[in-house]
Amino acid sequence: MNLHQFRFAHEAVRCKLNLTEVAKSLHTSQPGVSKAILELEEELGIEIFTRHGKRLIRITEPGLQVLKSIAVILRELTHLKRIGEEYSDANKGTLSIASTHTQARYVLPGPVAKLRAAFPDVNVCLHQGSPEQVARMLIDEVAEIGVATESLADYEELLTLPCYEWQHVVVVPVGHPLDSTEPLTLQQLAEQPLITYHPAYTGRTRIDRAFEACQLTPRMALEAIDSDVIKTYVRLGLGVGIAAEMSMRDGPEAQAAPDLVARPAGHLFGQNVTRVAFKREAYLRNFVYTFAELLSTRLTRCAIEAAADAKSGLGHADRP
Repeated sequence: MNLHQFRFAHEAVRCKLNLTEVAKSLHTSQPGVSKAILELEEELGIEIFTRHGKRLIRITEPGLQVLKSIAVILRELTHLKRIGEEYSDANKGTLSIASTHTQARYVLPGPVAKLRAAFPDVNVCLHQGSPEQVARMLIDEVAEIGVATESLADYEELLTLPCYEWQHVVVVPVGHPLDSTEPLTLQQLAEQPLITYHPAYTGRTRIDRAFEACQLTPRMALEAIDSDVIKTYVRLGLGVGIAAEMSMRDGPEAQAAPDLVARPAGHLFGQNVTRVAFKREAYLRNFVYTFAELLSTRLTRCAIEAAADAKSGLGHADRP
């Protein structure tokens, strides 16, 4: 048995048993992949996959157990490499971060800049996607740390910890009827065309639940994954925006465009929790811990390690 065989079998599962995709992913030939997997099966004395001709059809029962062991071996190999990198030069490497657009645009710039100042030889690779894509990038070890509001706590493979709380705001142009209406109600919003996030992003589930609880059906004029898009279409007069408060915080951009008003809406939609996630049992380098602390003072190395060591984990216990 060898690592090439393990990687080919592992990648076959990730590529949904498509050997052509496995070959492309690992930069080798399809016959070579097939031969390596067959040799592994012969050495083990079992079939890992059932076949139809040369095509893999499904994973066998013993194959499931073999693939679990292979995943552990490959994960530990990755850990060994990271330990070597850590101790050969602890201040160099690449930090891969997965986050949603809102987090990448409004939350991460400050911590990333501080990390680069503290570790000038550490490169940062930022991956953006949906919360589900963020989770998958962590599970597949494309990224070491993930930041998102939705979904991260739903994956058993991930260790998740609360990072910070925030609320939605109602965004309208200056002079709009809802600019200064008191109190702001769900009924008033339901009468307006609304511009807010796609259902998978940035606390949208809380918005939907609030309207449903009051038996109101809002008019969704536009759904987006980017807070800047929401603000752009509010400016065009297409409707009333519901956005994350961090996208409306004071800053150079806000001062340059004082044409929008942000009304706090926590009393309507409740508080949201943005979470930081890591793959369970992943080896985290020193600068990963440093970056977590830059995101939130509650994300200390001790807190992360304690959560990782807890038998029950925080993947479910920390849900609000």
